[in-house]
Amino acid sequence: MRGGRVAIVGGSIAGCAAALAAHRGGAEEITVYERATGRLADRGVGLAMHNDRYAELEAGGFVSAAMPWLQLTRRAWYVRDGSAPMGRRVGTLPFPFRTYNWGPLWRELRARVPEPVDFRPGAVVDQVDVGPDGVELRTAAGGSDRFDFVVGCDGYRSVVRAAACPEVRPQYAGYLAWRGAFPVERLPDESRWPVEDCVYVVFEGGHAVIYRIPDGRGGHRVNWVLYAAPPSGHGLGLDSPTSLPPGTLTQELRAHARYLADHHMPPFWGELVRLTAPDELFIQPMYDFTAPRYATGRVALSGDAATVARPHTGGGAVKALQDATALAGALSSATTWPEAAAAYDAGRAAVGRGMVELGRGLGLGLVQRTPDWSAMDQTGLEAWWRQADGSNAFGGRRLA
Repeated sequence: MRGGRVAIVGGSIAGCAAALAAHRGGAEEITVYERATGRLADRGVGLAMHNDRYAELEAGGFVSAAMPWLQLTRRAWYVRDGSAPMGRRVGTLPFPFRTYNWGPLWRELRARVPEPVDFRPGAVVDQVDVGPDGVELRTAAGGSDRFDFVVGCDGYRSVVRAAACPEVRPQYAGYLAWRGAFPVERLPDESRWPVEDCVYVVFEGGHAVIYRIPDGRGGHRVNWVLYAAPPSGHGLGLDSPTSLPPGTLTQELRAHARYLADHHMPPFWGELVRLTAPDELFIQPMYDFTAPRYATGRVALSGDAATVARPHTGGGAVKALQDATALAGALSSATTWPEAAAAYDAGRAAVGRGMVELGRGLGLGLVQRTPDWSAMDQTGLEAWWRQADGSNAFGGRRLA
């Protein structure tokens, strides 16, 4: 199948990858609608990619060694132990992951989008009308256009998903993630923390994940995520997906993060929370869902528009890039748009369901029903992890 007009709604990592997929799949005209007007490349939070998943995506032409990255090799688990600065190390597990900075990774993907693609920043799609012969998109500015095929890459509040799968309702998981990132030079004693270590600080009712990421300029940043239930009277409206961007947290929410750091984390690791400036700190409430269909007719979903799994899975960005790989294959091999949609759905919908199930299981073990970490040792940690990741899907599933 060659030719046709394809629209990508959303221009972040998933959207840029989908635009590449549509180009490789033979689309003649490709338009990307991105609601943001600012520089997406300025986003500075981290993500991790399993080495095996990287190899698959490199072979597919979606990532390369030229994209700034940092290699991790092990995951070290710590618990608070009196006043010991680092706490007590419970044990270690292999962690063959590359880490990335969201902004530089997006910039590299954006640069790979072919020049003929019409990338429209500040274009907010607010209505999607799906018909048997095409899809009409309407924007908040009053414009409209008709396409042969539309890919929704517009995140967890996707307007494309609302049109294709209106029955899907994201579910709040009952806890939050406080997130922060700052230059590694701010650390008081960087040498105490090996560069190759991803650190898990575990405690009753939550945990923190801490690792370095590239800054895109040859240096490193400290990236941390702290999971726990919100304080009472938090004032957040959590009935539908929401988030608080950097610099907008209330004093109460900032204070609760510091409380968790002071009372549940060893001093060295808790200090990372205190070293994070207010404009570097944001909150991401945990939701999860997956669309029952990844594609139907002339509409497809990718990335967070299709599935949001809790970040414990270590495979969110990977899944978005795998979605694009599968979409390129479906478009290349099909003879009609519905045939391409059916092939894509068959290859990806089950993966989305599996990642949501894994995220919920890990959320129970790491936040909602935590074990007695103070009594855990290396043998106990290995046994606990085998049970927690019984599907062996942490880091993402292998591409079919």
